[in-house]
Amino acid sequence: MQGIYDWLVSLPPGLLYLALAAVAAVENFFPPVPADTVVALGSFLAARGQGTFVGALLATWLGNVSGAMIMYGLGRRYGAERLERRLMGDKGAVAEARLEKLYGRYGLGALFLSRFIPGVRALVPPFAGALRVPALRAGVAMGTASLIWYGLVSWIGFRAGADWHKLSAMIARYGKELAIGAVVIIVIGAIIWRVRTRKTR
Repeated sequence: MQGIYDWLVSLPPGLLYLALAAVAAVENFFPPVPADTVVALGSFLAARGQGTFVGALLATWLGNVSGAMIMYGLGRRYGAERLERRLMGDKGAVAEARLEKLYGRYGLGALFLSRFIPGVRALVPPFAGALRVPALRAGVAMGTASLIWYGLVSWIGFRAGADWHKLSAMIARYGKELAIGAVVIIVIGAIIWRVRTRKTR
């Protein structure tokens, strides 16, 4: 991360925004990329230069949504299985089965919440494409989730007064809390759905 930090420090505001957009987009193709931390660092640096919070957020959001929609298009054309193997290896099939079950019950709400869950969110765009979810609906669901998450990351980075090591730890903590919250909502939804199903029977 030190090399990435030094590189970001050397960039003028315009190129910094382009770097944030590129990293946020690449996360959809290569999940191990530490996009959250890089975006937070970029926002952190923008606050200390000529950048703005809105500029950092828009660059990140547009990059992430563009990358997600490219993966959506690939999933729609080629199916999700090949992309899953490339994104997550042997874990792809398990994550896809979980996502398919959630989507069958909750529709777009499942796609929205799944974008907050590590290990699943990278599969949402190609999965949505493979299922022929309408592009506008899929884009709105994924774009809204991206706006919420990267809005939080950018805001923390832009407002933080700590050094970048502390900032990285802070982002990791918030990421876990948000993922736990998404899982809790899904579990509660599953319980409500099961109770209603039993009452109907």
